[in-house]
Amino acid sequence: MKSSSLLCAALCAVLVACSNSGSSGSATSAPSGGTATKTIGVSIQNREAEFYQSMEAGMKSEAAKYGYALVVVDANRDNAKQQSQVEDFISNHVDAIVLTPYDSVAIGSAIAEANRANIPVFTADIASTSKIGTVVAHVASDNVQGGMQAAKLMCQAIGKSGAVAILDEPEVTSVQDRVKGFKAGLKDFCPAATIVADVDAGGERAKADASMSDILQSNPNVKGVFGINDDSALGAVSAIKAAGSTGKIAVVGYDATPEARAAIKAGTMYGDAIQYPRKIGALTIDTIHDYFSGKTPPKVVHVPVGTFTR
Repeated sequence: MKSSSLLCAALCAVLVACSNSGSSGSATSAPSGGTATKTIGVSIQNREAEFYQSMEAGMKSEAAKYGYALVVVDANRDNAKQQSQVEDFISNHVDAIVLTPYDSVAIGSAIAEANRANIPVFTADIASTSKIGTVVAHVASDNVQGGMQAAKLMCQAIGKSGAVAILDEPEVTSVQDRVKGFKAGLKDFCPAATIVADVDAGGERAKADASMSDILQSNPNVKGVFGINDDSALGAVSAIKAAGSTGKIAVVGYDATPEARAAIKAGTMYGDAIQYPRKIGALTIDTIHDYFSGKTPPKVVHVPVGTFTR
């Protein structure tokens, strides 16, 4: 777990407009022209994910425009670690905190602690659902609309009828919205389609591969599968290939990562709902800038979701 001293060193470095990254998983960035006017602490739930790398890049680019410094740390999908990172931000008196919560409920206590320290908290991509702790604003894709976009692709792919499966991750708020939108979209665009399985695959490729194998055994007539992210969709592709069913089952994913785009172009996936993580990152900083400027940002800032097909 990251120690306070390491984060303190990172904050000190950024305040004198230095840049540093290392094995501790923290990275600092600051404008090249001199000392930053504000420092923003960012805790990302899984910095290895391409989505969050793009979101971080958008944050850094936009922060540089305003002369803000960022201290970015990786929670490594560990709620206790993320809570500790928030405590470190508070100890080092950052001007704002951005979180992509790993646990949307448990993160509330850390947010409440920042509230008591009068440090504004913002969330990006994943919201807090805790009954405690106040978030100034949440910036994210319109995931209900994105789920409906995925449903529209699915209906096109399966000919508007047939058995459909979902590789889910139900504890994540953004995924809850995606699945809500997907189910509503199926009812609107192809009511003859039937959801025969909704399985928690954890958003991980290996687990999605195993889950899809189970689905194929219990539902051999399945015509389509919706993966709530591209790791889920690509795991499904692997299982379908192993079963000798490539080309017979439509796979729709979410994110349009480079690997998923390649699969779509190759025909092993039908299409993806596409998010714009760099824009989410930039809008998060813009929202913080509005707050620093005395404006009251909207509680939720939605970024529309598009589609990517062959």
